[in-house]
Amino acid sequence: MTPEEIARINALAQKSKSAQLSPEEKAEQARLRKKYISAMKKSLSHQLDRTVIVEPDGSRRPLKRR
Repeated sequence: MTPEEIARINALAQKSKSAQLSPEEKAEQARLRKKYISAMKKSLSHQLDRTVIVEPDGSRRPLKRR
């Protein structure tokens, strides 16, 4: 996600606290939130895929999916 998209999410959140959002703004907010959540899940998944467990003997093994 771009910084502009994150700023827009925050702007819509602030506006929703002080005033009612139009249907177009609600749809935009939902679309941006969905994109943000997807990006965060992808980032976390990538980070976990690269995680290794260091055993007491110093050997390393990748973290397994369940």
